[in-house]
This record gives sequence, structure tokens and C-alpha cells, in this order.
Amino acid sequence: MDHHIDIFGLATTDYYMSHYTEDIIVHSSIAEDDILPIPYLFRDYEDMPLIEQKALQLCNGRVLDIGSGVGSHSIWLQEQGLDVTGIDISKGVLTLSRKRTLKNTICNSILHHHDTYDTLLLLMNGTGIFEQVSKIDLYLQHLKSLLNVGGQILIDSSDIKYMFEDEDGGYWIDMNSNYYGEVTMAMSYKGQRSKDFKWLYLDFETLQYYAKKNELIAELIIEGDHYDYLARLTVA
Repeated sequence: MDHHIDIFGLATTDYYMSHYTEDIIVHSSIAEDDILPIPYLFRDYEDMPLIEQKALQLCNGRVLDIGSGVGSHSIWLQEQGLDVTGIDISKGVLTLSRKRTLKNTICNSILHHHDTYDTLLLLMNGTGIFEQVSKIDLYLQHLKSLLNVGGQILIDSSDIKYMFEDEDGGYWIDMNSNYYGEVTMAMSYKGQRSKDFKWLYLDFETLQYYAKKNELIAELIIEGDHYDYLARLTVA
């Protein structure tokens, strides 16, 4: 995402300051424009999907919430007594998360962060940060380096193959093209638009393949109602 136009920071700050007049528009290469309701980013534990609730329940030890946003997941963990740090590339959302009581935040790309944790938490399509299939190894190796002995990676995603299904139950997928979960996206808010960025939706079998390739064990924890799932990765 374009660091110079902090879409999430602008939109969430407006909401927090009671200047909420519109939502974030999500542009993608595989679907029509969609709306991301800003209030959803401030949801309480009771309003979170079952996958997110389960992931939070499984967190233990020292936790790094990757892509922590306004801190909804981190703050709940902090309230449970866990040592949690939120990391995000948006200065705006991190400032807001601190106002919302989150004690520990880091503004940085995960690839440039080098501390160690017992739990790495990646929610709201956590595999998105991998960007594209060709970078999965890079990201998994780095995440693995951030784990303490016995540590875990809790990550969710969706298999968006359903978006290519035809009326007969077949799939219109070009096998000679890139992996169908590689998406180009952008965000816009109040007339400002981010640069395009790559985002990866990953089916569990493919995640499992790359986990094994990088000497990690991928365990399917729970499946959601719409082709989504939560996985736990541990060192083999």
C-alpha cells in the first residue's frame, strides 16, 4: 500500500473522532468494487467471526499481532493479560490503537522486524501479506525466524476458487496463468486512492505444501462458513 496515502489511518481516525461519513472502497482485479465498513474494524470480541475468536483463544506467551490495525485483536489479548505487540505499516492506525489503550506498537514492515515471539497472529486474510505465491517461501522463512522454541503462527485465509465457478459446477481457471488467489488491490477513501498492491488468498492445501517445504507443520484448526479457514503453523 502507498505509504504516502494512509487510507486506513485517515478513515479510522475520522470514525474515532466522530467524523464518520463514508466507508473505505476496496478495488480488486477479480471483482467489482466493494465496501469495507469502517465500524467493522472497531468490532468487539463478541462481534468477531468464529475464526478470529478461536485464533485469539489459542494465543499464548508473547504475541505479535501482524497487521494489527486499530488494535481490536491486540487490545482484547492485552485485556486477557497477554504480552502483545501490534505491528502495522500505517502510522495512523497505530496512533489510534494507542489511544484505544494498546501499550506496545511498532510501525514497520514485518520483513524488517527481528524480535522473537511465542505466537505470531495474522488475521483478516493473514496470507495476504505474502503478496504472491513466489514470495511465500521468503515470508514463511522470516516468520519462522521470529518464533521462540515451541512457538506458533496462527493465520487465516480463504480459498477464493468459488469465485471462478460456473453454473455447471466447473471452474473457469486458466491453468497457464498465475495462481488464482493472486489479486491486485487498492483502497480509496474520500477521493484519495492508494497505489495498487498485491494480496494473496491461499487455499489450505497450498499453504500446507509451502509450510512443509519450509519445514513447518500446517494444522487446519477450523473452517468458516464461506471457504475461509484458520491454520496453525509450527516448526517441524
